[in-house]
Amino acid sequence: MTTQNFPYVDRDKAGKSALMPYLPVELSNDGNATEVLALVDSGSTLNVLSNEAGLALGLDWSRQLIPVRLAGNLSSAEAYGVVLHARVHGFDPVRLAFAWTANPNVPTILGQTNFFAEFDVAFFRSQSLFTVSKPNDG
Repeated sequence: MTTQNFPYVDRDKAGKSALMPYLPVELSNDGNATEVLALVDSGSTLNVLSNEAGLALGLDWSRQLIPVRLAGNLSSAEAYGVVLHARVHGFDPVRLAFAWTANPNVPTILGQTNFFAEFDVAFFRSQSLFTVSKPNDG
């Protein structure tokens, strides 16, 4: 089993401490690639792709065909389903399904479907780190 450690990251722009489990991920689609810091959220049912990341990958909002209904704080955000290749440092690339939203205030989120189906994650908040493992990584 391959395991990598990642630190919690402070992403608060207002100057307050806001350490959260953000994971650097390279996403790719049809020859376009972008690196994102994605919030690892075990309470999120879906992976969510930020509008900015989708545009960087060459996605075209007007060509999306699979509407996705988001819940919770994102229930009012329009979203479409997209499948991308994702590479986490130290692991082989995997295909992940995302709900791509046009809301410019929504970050990229890695949730239960299907990030947590591909990777095991352990959170150690008191140590400001988390681990990502891939049991079947080749």
